[in-house]
Formats: sequence, C-alpha cells, structure tokens
Amino acid sequence: MRLYLIGMPGAGKSTLGRTLALGYGVPFVDLDEEIVQREQRSISELFAQEGEDYFRQCEADALRAVLARHPALVLATGGGTPCFHHNLELLLETGLTLYLAVPVPELVRRLRPAAAARPLLAAAPDAAALEARLHETLAARQQFYDRAPLRCTAPTCSPETVRRLVARYSTTA
Repeated sequence: MRLYLIGMPGAGKSTLGRTLALGYGVPFVDLDEEIVQREQRSISELFAQEGEDYFRQCEADALRAVLARHPALVLATGGGTPCFHHNLELLLETGLTLYLAVPVPELVRRLRPAAAARPLLAAAPDAAALEARLHETLAARQQFYDRAPLRCTAPTCSPETVRRLVARYSTTA
C-alpha cells in the first residue's frame, strides 16, 4: 500500500503520516526531509541559494527516488509537490492520494510561530499578511489538491478517520 498525503503547509501531513505508517506497518517518508538529506542543505537554504525552480526539480527527483525504493509507504509530500513536474499524475498512478483540507484560519494559527522558517511564507510580516499569502497559494494549488480521490476536510484529521476513508475507497475502487 502506498498512501500519499497532500495539502497546504501546516495541514498536518507529517504528523498524521507518521501515525498512519505505524498503524499500517509501512515506512513513513517526509519528502522535505528526504530532500534535505539528499541535498545536505535545508529547504530555506535551497530556496535562497538556488531558487524555487531548482528546489522543485530536487523535489521531483526525490519523489521518484523514494517511490523506486518503497513499494509500500506513507508519504508526506511538500505543499507544492503535486503542482510541479507531473508529480500529481505520478502520485495518482502509483498509490492512493489523500488531500488534507484545512481551513486557512487554522493554517494561520498553526504556521504563524514558524512562518519565517518557510521560504514561501517568510515574507509575511504578520497574521493578516500570512493569511492573504495562504489564500493566494491555496487558490493556485486547489485544482491539483481537488484531484485527490480522498479528502479529509476536518481541521484535524484523525488516523481513524483516514483508515475509514481508505477502507471505504478500497472496497469501491
């Protein structure tokens, strides 16, 4: 089984993914952590030193390498992963994709303390600017996120909820 978690930064992909992987007895991979390990630089450093295009190529390469290594896993993607280099098509073809749809006000609450450490959010000087940036980013990404066959719309998506969604999807697919 391959389960891919997609959604905005702060949606809880990594936190939920770790728990789900334990429950399913499969490895957990955080794609951002994989990129950092491969590049030996933080995501912020990659953006600052090389730019977003370079980062997105690293992301696509890391995604393909992870999938080649793991026939079963739970993968937490980066927020933009599905939007570049035909990554979404790869996810949809090779596993089950779950969109964690978290309302923007909840994302602001979760991200505000650490927004400066996230390259695409660092320029937001206050909560209002962060909220505006998140709305703008979500508007650009929504068309990709909406293609996931599974969606968890609660602000907090529990492992039990995901297991029910996966089980229901598996019996109808």
